[in-house]
Amino acid sequence: MDQSDYLAHDATALAALVQRGDASPRDLIRAARARHDAVNPALNAVIEFYDDAETLSARQGPLTGVPFLRKDIGATEAGRLQECGSRLLRGNRPDHDGHFIRRARDAGLHIVGRSAVPEFAFAGFTETLLHGITRNPWAQGRTAGGSSGGAAAAVAAGIVPIAHASDGGGSIRIPAACCGLVGLNPSRGRVSGGPDGQDALFGLARAFVLCRTVRDMALALDIFAGPEAGDPFTIPPPDAPFVTDLAARTPRLHIGVARTAWGEIHLDPEVLTLVDATAATLASMGHTLEEIPSPVQPEDIATGVMGAFNLGLATLPDLARKLGRPLDDTTLEPVTLKLLDQTLRMTPSEIMDVFETLRRIRVEIATRTARFDVLLTPTLPVTAPEHGLFATTRPDLSAQAYAMGDTSLFTYLGPFNVTGQPSVSLPLGQSAAGMPIGIQLVGRFAAESTLIRLSRDLEHAMPWHHRRAPI
Repeated sequence: MDQSDYLAHDATALAALVQRGDASPRDLIRAARARHDAVNPALNAVIEFYDDAETLSARQGPLTGVPFLRKDIGATEAGRLQECGSRLLRGNRPDHDGHFIRRARDAGLHIVGRSAVPEFAFAGFTETLLHGITRNPWAQGRTAGGSSGGAAAAVAAGIVPIAHASDGGGSIRIPAACCGLVGLNPSRGRVSGGPDGQDALFGLARAFVLCRTVRDMALALDIFAGPEAGDPFTIPPPDAPFVTDLAARTPRLHIGVARTAWGEIHLDPEVLTLVDATAATLASMGHTLEEIPSPVQPEDIATGVMGAFNLGLATLPDLARKLGRPLDDTTLEPVTLKLLDQTLRMTPSEIMDVFETLRRIRVEIATRTARFDVLLTPTLPVTAPEHGLFATTRPDLSAQAYAMGDTSLFTYLGPFNVTGQPSVSLPLGQSAAGMPIGIQLVGRFAAESTLIRLSRDLEHAMPWHHRRAPI
C-alpha cells in the first residue's frame, strides 16, 4: 500500500480494504510505520512505535488491522511502557490491560505504539522534560494541544487514522481544534475507565478517541461504549447502534449559540466568523437558534476543574515512596512541583470548596441551558497558540498564573466535563493563515445520537476532508 492510498482512507475505509482482501493488516502496519518514519522526527507525536508491531496478531472485528495508538496515560496495556509523560514513572510497565485496550483489541484495532502526553496529562500543551515538545502538523511552531496532543498530531499527520485519547478538562477537544480533527468527549459513564480509573478525576475524565470523520466517531462509540464490572453507575444505552444514527433524520433542534468570550481571552474575529457561519448553516437546516451568555463563571472553572486536577496530584507522595524515588526537580516538572505543593497545603475547607463549586456549576449550567437541545460554542477562542504558553515545563510560571492562564484558554470546555454532557469539536473552518478552527457542539446528557446526526449534517454542509496538514 503506497502512502497516498493509506492517507486517503479513514479507519472505516481501511478496515473495509482488509475485509475485502484488498489489503492485509501487515500492509496497514507497514504503511503506518513508513508514515511515522517520514514525519514523526519533525513532530514528536509518537514516543514509541513498537518494534514488534508487525508480529502482533489482529483479532477479527469491525476495525480489523487498523493501526491504533495508545495515549501514554489512562488505559493500560500489559507489559508495555506507561510513563504518563513524567520522569517519576520512567520505565513503568503495568501488568494488565485496561478495559479500553481490551475493547480496542476485540474490535480488531492494532495497537502499534504510544503517543505523547504532558506530565500526568495536566496541560493543554504537550511538552515534557521526558520526551520533549510535540509539534502541530499544520505549523510546527504551534502547539498540537493537550493533553492528547501526541494522538492528535499523529492522526492529523496520517500516522494512524484513529487514536486513543482522553478528556478531563478539554484534552480531546483542545487537540482536535488545534489539529483539525473530530474529537468527541462522551457522556460521563458512557465509556468505562476500569479496572483502575472508573469515573476518573472525580467524574471529570473519560476516555475515547481522536479521528478524522464522523462515521469513525460513531463506530468508535459502538466499540468502546458500555459498562464494566465496578463502574460506579451506568447511563441509558442507545436505542440502536450509534452507527445507525449516520442514516437517521435529525429532528428540529433548539440551539444555544455562544458568541461572546466565556473567559478573559477574547474571541479571535476569525473564530467568531466561523461560529456565525455554522449558526447560519444550522438555521438553513430548519433549526432555531438563540444567542446565550456564559452559563458559568470563569473563576468557578478555575476553582472546580483546576482544583480537582490539583487534588489528583495528592497521590504522588505515596507513589514516589513505592517507587523509591524523590519528589523533586529530578522527577517532576517545575509547574507540577508548585501545583503539588499547593495541593498538599490545602485545608479541608478548601478541598470541600472544590466539590461544592463543582456541584454549583452543574446546577447553574443545567438551569441556564435547560431549554436547549444543543449548545454551539467555539472550541477555543483562538487558533493553536505557540509552544510553551502554559506548559508545565516553565520554571517562571507560578501555580496560580499557570492555573488561571490554562483555564482562560479552555473555558468553553471544562464546564461540560463537570456536567458530564457529551461534547464534540468539529474542524469546520480554517484561518487565513491556514490553521484549523474547531467548533464545539454540546448535547444533553446521554444524547450522543443527537451529536452524531448533527455532526454528520455539518460534515456534509461544511466538509473538511479536502483540508490536510501540510507536513
